[in-house]
Amino acid sequence: MSAASVELPHGDLPLIAEANRLMERNPGYRVEIIGGQLLVTPPPDGPHAVVLTDLILPFAAAGLHGAESKMVQGIGLWLPMDAEDYAVPDLAVVDADVDDHLVENNCYDPVCFRLVLEVTSSNWRNDLKTKVTAYAAAMVPVYVIVDRKHQRLHVLTDPDCADYSTHRVHSPGETVTLPDSLGAEVTLDVGAILAAGRPKSTPDEG
Repeated sequence: MSAASVELPHGDLPLIAEANRLMERNPGYRVEIIGGQLLVTPPPDGPHAVVLTDLILPFAAAGLHGAESKMVQGIGLWLPMDAEDYAVPDLAVVDADVDDHLVENNCYDPVCFRLVLEVTSSNWRNDLKTKVTAYAAAMVPVYVIVDRKHQRLHVLTDPDCADYSTHRVHSPGETVTLPDSLGAEVTLDVGAILAAGRPKSTPDEG
């Protein structure tokens, strides 16, 4: 996601109604509800989009976009934290029968998510903190963060409803093989991923 998220008051409207109103008024923006708070994020920058495309390739080459699973961008994941909570990960690996797990508001039951992935920008604290708790609560088996702010790749596994028991941080020069729970072997070149996503901006905006 691309820029600092903003928490907004929602008055008398249900949160989901307010979220949908904001999306209608701000095409291209991403709206999520996490911990009972609306988070609104402007459209991504170019390198953010490029690194997502680069990441799809090794997953697809491993066969994860096929009969058993799909690679999807920007679909909602229903969260168990509050009544209307949902997140919209940048990229996810889901079971191929994801359509059978629709909950509401174009959001899907986390049971069909094998992996979620976020690419940070100036809202990096959300991806590194808020969403760690959210995705762990949803028991998503693998959470990958492309941390453009600090030039690291995070792989979090073994959710326990409040956090991930295993959190490994990888630097450029390393390769990372993701867990077998995905259904295929996927190895990522950390340096290449971070280089592709490096913002063409001042360091404190990345």
